Amino acid sequence: MPERKTDRRSPTRGLSQLTIECVAPELDSGRYPVKRIVGDVVRVGADIIKDGHDAVAAHVVVRAPGEAAHAIPMEYAADEDRWHAELTVDRVGRWHFTVEAWTDAWETWRGGFRKKVDAGVNVRVELMEAALIVKAAARRAKKGPARASLTQTAKVFDTAGDTPTDAVIRRALDPELASLLREHFLPRDLTRHGRELVIVVDRPAAGFGSWYEFFPRSTDPSGRHGTFRTAVKELPRIRRMGFDVVYLPPIHPIGRTFRKGKNNTLTPEPGDVGSPWAIGNEDGGHDAVHPDLGTLGDFDAFVKAASEQGLEVALDYALQCSPDHPWVKAHPDWFHQRSDGTIAYAENPPKKYQDIYPINFWCDDRRALWEACRDVLAHWIEHGVTIFRVDNPHTKPLAFWEWVIADIQAAYPGTIFFAEAFTRPKRMKSLAKLGFTMSYTYFTWKNTSWELRDYCTELNTPPVTDYFRGNFFVNTPDILNEYLVDGGRPAFRARAILAGTLSPLWGMYAGYELIENVPVKPGSEEYLDSEKYQIRVRDWTAAGNISDEIARLNAIRREHPALQRFGNLTFHHSENERVLFYRKAANAGNTERFGADTPEVRRLTSDVRTGSSEKAAITDADLLIAVNLDPHAVQASMVHVPIADMGIAPDQPYVVHDLLTGTKYTWTGSRNYVRLDPTDQVAHILRVER
Repeated sequence: MPERKTDRRSPTRGLSQLTIECVAPELDSGRYPVKRIVGDVVRVGADIIKDGHDAVAAHVVVRAPGEAAHAIPMEYAADEDRWHAELTVDRVGRWHFTVEAWTDAWETWRGGFRKKVDAGVNVRVELMEAALIVKAAARRAKKGPARASLTQTAKVFDTAGDTPTDAVIRRALDPELASLLREHFLPRDLTRHGRELVIVVDRPAAGFGSWYEFFPRSTDPSGRHGTFRTAVKELPRIRRMGFDVVYLPPIHPIGRTFRKGKNNTLTPEPGDVGSPWAIGNEDGGHDAVHPDLGTLGDFDAFVKAASEQGLEVALDYALQCSPDHPWVKAHPDWFHQRSDGTIAYAENPPKKYQDIYPINFWCDDRRALWEACRDVLAHWIEHGVTIFRVDNPHTKPLAFWEWVIADIQAAYPGTIFFAEAFTRPKRMKSLAKLGFTMSYTYFTWKNTSWELRDYCTELNTPPVTDYFRGNFFVNTPDILNEYLVDGGRPAFRARAILAGTLSPLWGMYAGYELIENVPVKPGSEEYLDSEKYQIRVRDWTAAGNISDEIARLNAIRREHPALQRFGNLTFHHSENERVLFYRKAANAGNTERFGADTPEVRRLTSDVRTGSSEKAAITDADLLIAVNLDPHAVQASMVHVPIADMGIAPDQPYVVHDLLTGTKYTWTGSRNYVRLDPTDQVAHILRVER
């Protein structure tokens, strides 16, 4: 029989008496950070497993931005067989945490000691063992009261004899002694979770806000090219409608080569202003402003005026260039070179974008290119902009976005990146995981009950809620959905209410309030006389506008925290599929809490819910929403209220207060009646009053 080879290494090498697993919150085994909003109370959980019957202890080791690590004790929940701790993320930035566990030698000893004392067993040896533990803790304690107390206690235990006094027993079981030992005794089997996890904590505007998109060049009532100075005059109107963010399409010089004319024609006329997404000419590139809009100083004044109205300015960040962009001449290698020596323009057959050159992010000089793109962001941040709507991020490398977002947010905490990525679902989610603060969604194309239920449930279910924040834009300069074309004013009203109540983040492009819905041709999502290619002067007081309704919707959103959260949306049965019925719960509906009350959190959140120019009562209550999805006909339905989830008895009457009209109804039980007329009241937003 051949001799058996033996492994002379320790059989316990690389092994541990404890196992720490299923740590949460965690995304893709820690590859990506989870997202939270400042003030959230994050519930950290872990499964901790050990052989035998010894007591176990654990804590969460947390590093807040700019601070040293500290520990938060974890508590054991027997019904879950799981450990938990709560931490309040009270500042913006990247938080790091992990879990440590160990055999709690003192609690193990104290539990056995108590049993033996109660049973009348001799405990002299046990007290000698206790003395060894206490001495070890005393050696680690600094000179002072703690070390003195521990040293004296060890002497008492060493000299206790066979029949310890009541005083000795009380000292052994004293919670104060247990606290000293937790602080100073070093366990022999301290075990750390295999990875450190990250939480990206964003400011409140990352999780709640109403966006309004408009072109500054269309703000001169005379029809001439508008400026930042004329655009300032639009800000009070936008604020009256309750918006928080004004988003500007690119404000940079526009290329002249292959400039597009009205309605995207390839044959522009003299005076055609072109598409602002064709960035750059002899006046500058991404760090310049179009001379017809004014100067950089005029832009600074616009940002200041917006801030005085309680509005933030968001800029379009479109990493593409016109043929006239300074980068094309200085760095032709930053672009895609064709075999004939020309630079490739953008194409999406049959569409051609001859006025735009895509950037080659994997060129040989990519380090200089990536840093130049980053420096564009830093330039505008220095001019007061900390929100960027990113154009087509899915056509640029994921590695670039992960790098540039982390780099910018390290230097400028609180910077928000909004991904305009209408692409495959997994690619959209990947962009969110690697750092984008919020994302456009497919909401625009979800118009039936089942589509909305399925999609919104997906966005409100973990793990998606850990990283993906959907901003429900109802339209854009590129997207005029057929539902709006066909449904007219009732459709516009319904879609605004859906967007503003299904998601804490929603937005609209200027003209929506005027029910602009004429496509360039049947079946097209392009607008006739699109503002992308020409100046549009509008009469904001035109008959049939819904500006007041939008203002009421945004006021309701500011007044009710249930509409400011992700993860608290549930759909409930409507007996008519054309009436969508859902609940936004006052309670978040998960294991975490929102909005911790600290001075720093109050400072950061004070302007988000109420606006800086007006104050509104904050009412945390359940909301029930019913929306008629049929823009052409009255729809009635029996809707099923989740009274059990809301703590309402089957025979208990309760009042629902319609926040859109002020009307109050008394309902009883789960099954109740609604009737919605698209020409009058297209929806109910009902606050449940107890």
